[in-house]
Amino acid sequence: MSSIATANESVRSTTTLESSKVLRRVGYALSTLPVLFLLMDSVMKLLALPIVLTSSTQLGYPGTAAMAHTLGILLLVCTTLYVYPRTAVLGAVLLTAFLGGTVATHVRVGNPLFTHTLFGVYLALFLWGGLWLRDTSLRALLPWRR
Repeated sequence: MSSIATANESVRSTTTLESSKVLRRVGYALSTLPVLFLLMDSVMKLLALPIVLTSSTQLGYPGTAAMAHTLGILLLVCTTLYVYPRTAVLGAVLLTAFLGGTVATHVRVGNPLFTHTLFGVYLALFLWGGLWLRDTSLRALLPWRR
């Protein structure tokens, strides 16, 4: 009887490990999309491209290179913290705050809801969803209930 129980535990353990690997891979794939977008956005701000300066002015912020550089550095630091596994949760919290500012800005200027205003929410969902799938301690802290 104990050999059957041991065999069942072994099968469960193998299944758990395989599903854990799949979840981690899906999590990294899900995290890659917003990370690439945020890296592109930070580089555009660091280069102070004309589109960044013009957009900033349209959103009611000073369209200066100094402002763009400050936001670019801030975004790059937060994204780097998110990418590094040991600081990923801190990075996700900081990026959520940054993206909350983008949502507030778009609400303030009256931009379209689903395309502009909620874009920061979409990115945050991808960031947190990817992190939740790839981090077992976060899954234990925030379990999905049936």
